[in-house]
Amino acid sequence: MYVIEIEFATPQYDETVRLRDKILRKPLNLEFEAKDLAQEYADAHLACYDEYNNLLGCCVLSPKEKGQLKMRQVAVDEPFQRKGIGRLLVDATEAYAKQNDFKEIVLNARDVAIPFYEKQAYKKVGKPFTEVSIKHYKMTKKL
Repeated sequence: MYVIEIEFATPQYDETVRLRDKILRKPLNLEFEAKDLAQEYADAHLACYDEYNNLLGCCVLSPKEKGQLKMRQVAVDEPFQRKGIGRLLVDATEAYAKQNDFKEIVLNARDVAIPFYEKQAYKKVGKPFTEVSIKHYKMTKKL
């Protein structure tokens, strides 16, 4: 398995949008809107593939103020969940952040994902909040 950065508006990007839609949006009866995806132009997009170039997982990295990088839209295809793909994406995100002089990674984690991120040394900040109808926590990790 390997993780690479892919370009916005390419066939690989479109494939990650389909995966994010399947894993993150459809279960909540939500859909991506063109205006939302257009805003991802300046973001970095990471994708994890197997040795046959099948997409296993992906995430979006959005630069924020004060040296922060926001990791969002982390999605791993169902047959590959709990097989280390999420960990590979987090590791690749942290490497990307360090290479690009970010000092902190921030994310909004769904309640069910808190234990996963805590194992990677992310810390909850503040009180829970609702986003896309699900309880979330802001989490951070200083690099």
